Amino acid sequence: MNDRVIDSVVETTDRPTIPVLPLTQAGFAAWRDAQPEFVRAWLDATGFKAQAEKIALLPGIPGSGPGTGALARVVVGIGPTLDVWSLASLPFTLPEGCYRLDEEALPNLDDASAGALALGWILGSYRFTRYRKAEREPAVLLKPAGCDLALAQRLARATFLVRDLVNTPAGDLGPAELAEAAERIAETHDAGLSVIVGDELLARGYPAIHAVGRASSRAPRLIDLRWGRADAAKVTIVGKGVCFDTGGLDLKSADNMRLMKKDMGGAAHALALAQAVMDSGFDVALRVLVPAVDNAVAGDAFRPGDIIRTRAGLTVEIGNTDAEGRLVLCDALAEADGEEPALMVDFATLTGAARVALGPELAALFTDDEALAAALIRHGEAESDPLWRLPLWPGYRKQLDSDIADLNNISSGPHAGAITAALYLKDFVKKTRAWAHFDVYAWNQVARPGRPAGGEACGLRAVYALIAARFGG
Repeated sequence: MNDRVIDSVVETTDRPTIPVLPLTQAGFAAWRDAQPEFVRAWLDATGFKAQAEKIALLPGIPGSGPGTGALARVVVGIGPTLDVWSLASLPFTLPEGCYRLDEEALPNLDDASAGALALGWILGSYRFTRYRKAEREPAVLLKPAGCDLALAQRLARATFLVRDLVNTPAGDLGPAELAEAAERIAETHDAGLSVIVGDELLARGYPAIHAVGRASSRAPRLIDLRWGRADAAKVTIVGKGVCFDTGGLDLKSADNMRLMKKDMGGAAHALALAQAVMDSGFDVALRVLVPAVDNAVAGDAFRPGDIIRTRAGLTVEIGNTDAEGRLVLCDALAEADGEEPALMVDFATLTGAARVALGPELAALFTDDEALAAALIRHGEAESDPLWRLPLWPGYRKQLDSDIADLNNISSGPHAGAITAALYLKDFVKKTRAWAHFDVYAWNQVARPGRPAGGEACGLRAVYALIAARFGG
């Protein structure tokens, strides 16, 4: 939907360009003092002091020729350092036109920072336009020197896919439409795709996915995408695809149901990350598993107290039908674990407890692999895509015990809900050492530079960077 704004950073242009200079507050005073008197007076009159996210539009200096009075330069205040969000507010706060980074004033700009600034500009150009046109076109930036524009565009496309899918209402994005999105990606990258639908899930051994989705008029399904050389290192991505979650018979309140179109945010992350990996051409055997369901209320809905068998052979007592995400994930994780991939990650909008602990901006990371945890956190910091590790604390596992089944789908206590949910998933990952679970919010409650309110990718760039480092060659 947003391919056109990918081009808000361009390789070349015949149009006149206006320089943009990012400045920290610490560096502002010295820069200001070196400017002509007219510029200093203008800055003082407008009260600009390089506060973060503030901009100064500087006109041409009087008497300097035909540019007098026209926009001649932009100065933008940033935080302590340049990062991906430093220019991200500009595409829609600056007048339409073409701009360039004032590289003469930034002589030590490295290639990674140049790429980050370009990515942030593209991300800031996003608007969700399926139902309403954007009021204007974003401003355009000339590619900074040293920028890997192909990488910036690849990551932006992945982020836009997450945003578009999560922002789309459930009435227009059910399990079938989610499978169609996977099909488009597969066709683009010549990947194999199979989709197991409805009662075939029972015949093929995915009873938990079927149980959660059977009450909906929109049949549940398991989306299974494969790409790459079969004997390459296996990388598997699993994403929770609950297209709408009523809570089932343990019905959510109206307030808690309002945003449940985003409960397929994990699936959106999985498909978008896969798209980026395939676009990169990494030599991996990629597999993506997305259980896509609605958790609906009907006469054949699964019930509190039911016992459900899973693909792994474990039985699960249903303590609450609103803990459905872990049920669909456990079948997919068991299937993925059977191949013992070199890396397996799953994304899920799994628990409100993770949001209580970390808020909406941080993805919760769970893994027992210390090297994997350290690498993911390091990449998250480098990519301005932060992660926060929470423990798979074994002492809490007993809270999932059941008197009549192998485990319960909810904890017996009110505490550490994100941890007990992750521990539930861990019971279905027996062979794969390098496994990481991401409990994400997938939503911006308020707009920030480059991150409009609505659907959002969380942890995607960090995981992509890890895959590039481990398998990119």
